[in-house]
This record gives sequence, structure tokens and C-alpha cells, in this order.
Amino acid sequence: MEKNHSLVHVFYFDGLSDIPNLEKIIFIIFLALYIFTVMGNGGMIFLITKSSNLHTPMYFFVKHLSFIDIFYSTVIIPRTMSDLLSSDKAISFIACAAQLYFYCFCAMTEFFLLVIMAYDRYAAICKPLLYYVIMREKMCITLTTVCYTICFLSALIHTNNIFNLIYCKSNRIAHFFCDVPPILKLSCSDTSSSELVIFTFMGTNVLVCVPVLIISYSNIFYAIIRINSTEGRKKAFATCSSHLLSTGILFGTYLYMYMRPTSIFLSDQDKVVSVFYTVVIPMLNPIIYSLRNKDVKKAFLKVSKVN
Repeated sequence: MEKNHSLVHVFYFDGLSDIPNLEKIIFIIFLALYIFTVMGNGGMIFLITKSSNLHTPMYFFVKHLSFIDIFYSTVIIPRTMSDLLSSDKAISFIACAAQLYFYCFCAMTEFFLLVIMAYDRYAAICKPLLYYVIMREKMCITLTTVCYTICFLSALIHTNNIFNLIYCKSNRIAHFFCDVPPILKLSCSDTSSSELVIFTFMGTNVLVCVPVLIISYSNIFYAIIRINSTEGRKKAFATCSSHLLSTGILFGTYLYMYMRPTSIFLSDQDKVVSVFYTVVIPMLNPIIYSLRNKDVKKAFLKVSKVN
């Protein structure tokens, strides 16, 4: 049998629930969250584009984060809502591979953008006089381009790695979308090498990203402590604490999901965790990074008056 041959041509999701009335309630909740996510992130992109006072390195990255959040939620939520109203919840082998690819791309891109934003905050707080020299436009574009390129190639390798396995067991995915651990559990191939690739990639990302975060925030906290003004300390800490909270939640959930053997995938528990980082976090990011910010509020009022 060829290695890339699969006896499974269609997968079926277990979904979030098998209770019809509960599925309808979940559908309404997901619809509301999706609308809020698209409007919140789309509104941020519009504001940053239209408002000259938001044409700064920080909001350059927020704009890209908002774009990824819209893309991220669109990869997962519409398909899940469709399945909530369907009885079979079927997805073709190719469509599952496509969903996994775009999911991996969006997840990793958000991961790296958060690290870049941590470095941006370090430059803003610890090197204020050199901030616009360090984070000049060319540097911002280069960092973002490298981020997208690495994540594009990584997602391609992950998808190829997983869907080149043989699938001849059950075709029921114990999840509500095509995610790595539940798909690997269905393979009748030896998945040890595939898991090693996943652990290697995730481990490399952690070894690269976590030191950047630790060094950036260690310097940031030291700089904040040295600020004489109480108001200045509060402002600096408020900005960083929001980013740190979001980063900690996202990193924690990803590490929980992928830095462990697929054999201990816990269906119901992991579904809840997955809902959090695929549905809730993209919705919260506009609030965490933008809507609490005075500059964004001023830009919103200015744009509202013009229109």
C-alpha cells in the first residue's frame, strides 16, 4: 500500500453536542461571537487605516493581528455553525486538509505576532527616544513578512506531515473541526515520527519565542519600576498587562493541546479549550488591545464626526 494512500475519503465530526436543542443554542452563541469578532476586528482595521494618529508601529501590528483574527475565526466558526444545523457533520478529506492548513497558519501567525508586539512594547517603554528608529516602517514590514513566510511554510509542512499518513480506521473525528491530535488518533500508520515533527516545531517555537517574551517583559517591568510618575507606571503597566494576559492565555492553551502525546487527547475537555482559543480569543483581542485605549477612542470619535 502506498504511504500517501488513504482508505478514508470523508470524515465525520462528533461536534460540540449531540442534543438538538443545545446545538441550536450553541449556534446562536457562535453566530453572535462571529459577528462581534468580524465587526470588532474589521472596525479596528478601518480605524487604523483612516486615522493618521494610529499610523504607529504598535497599531501596524494590531492591524495585522485583527486581520488574522478575522481569518482565524472564519476558518473555524462558519463551518462549525453549519455542522450544528446538520445531522451528519461530514467533511471531505481534502476540505479537512485545507481547514487544518489554514487553522495552523492562522494560529502560528497570531503566536508570532504576539511575540513581535512584545518586542515592540519593549522598544516603546525601554528605548523611548530610539523607538521610531528601532521600529521604523521598514523594520515593521520585514518582521511581518518574515512572520507570514515562516507560518506559511510551517503550516504546509504540518499539513503534509499529517495527511500523508494512512487513514483506514474510524472516520469519526472526536472534535468539532480538523485539529491535529484527534486526526492523528484515526491513523493506522505509526504516528511517532509525525508527533516528533509536531513536538520539534512547537519546541523550536517555544525556545525562540519564550526567551524573547521573558527578556522583553523583564526589561519592561524593570523600566516600569524605575518610572517616577505613578500615572506613568499605571499607564505602562496597563498596556503591558493586557498584552501579557492575552499572550499567556494563548500560549498556555497551545502548549496544553500540542506539547503532549495524542494518546491522551480528552475529547470533551479539549473541545472546551479549543473553543476558547479559536472563538473567544479572536473576539477579545480588539477589546484587549484596542477598545480600552484612549488613542483608539479619540480616533473613533474623530471618524464618527467626519462621517
